[in-house]
Order: sequence, then structure tokens, then C-alpha cells
Amino acid sequence: MKRIFHVDGSSPASGQVFVFGSNLSGLHGGGAARAAHRFYDAKWGVAEGITGRCYAIPTVKHHLAGSLSLDEIRAAIERFLHHAATHPESQFFVTRIGCGLAGHHDQDIAPMFADAPMNCSLPLPWQQYVEVPA
Repeated sequence: MKRIFHVDGSSPASGQVFVFGSNLSGLHGGGAARAAHRFYDAKWGVAEGITGRCYAIPTVKHHLAGSLSLDEIRAAIERFLHHAATHPESQFFVTRIGCGLAGHHDQDIAPMFADAPMNCSLPLPWQQYVEVPA
């Protein structure tokens, strides 16, 4: 099975779970988090996990007081990957979490998704970091 990638900034297909970067306060005010709240029913105050038709992965501290460390983000991504693997009936549309307000770079975050299950569509800019050349 071939990994699926999508154009950055595109919208998920109907029924896909929108995966976005959040802050520990669960205030979804900007970027993909704002879209999650406005269009995919992400609930205020939910910083991690399933919320509405979304899955929140924390990348920013409470009250936007700086970014979480890469180790903290990696732990949250591992929890998400476990969730995705144990819910093969769901399709997940992963945004470039951690690469906006959190200020991390694609090359730091994308490799954390290298073992993502095939029910995860990843941002196209991450393809170079998660696929091993044949």
C-alpha cells in the first residue's frame, strides 16, 4: 500500500478526521486550529485527542507561552499514531502540525510521522522526510 500525501492547505475529504496542532489551553484561535474549530467542530478547552471531527496534537504551551519541546511533541504524536493504528476504520488528514505558530521546521516534525499507519494522509511537503527512496 502506498502512503497518501495531500497538498498543504487543502481540505480533508468528507469523513476524514482533521489532525491539527493545538495549545495546552485548547484555545483554537489561529491557523489550522482555528479551521478545526470553525469547520470541524473542535471544542474549546480540548488540547489533545478527539474533539469534534478532529484530533488535536499539542505543540504550544498554555496561553501561547512558547512552543512545546520536540520531545513533548514527539510523545503526543506517538499517542496520536497509536490512536490512528487502533482505529483503522478512520481516515486521518494530518496538517503540518508544529510548523506554524509553534515555530518548528518540517524536517524536525515530519520524521516523527515516518511510521504513521496508512490511514493517515500527510502533507506533501513532508514526503521527502518520511519516504525512503526505492
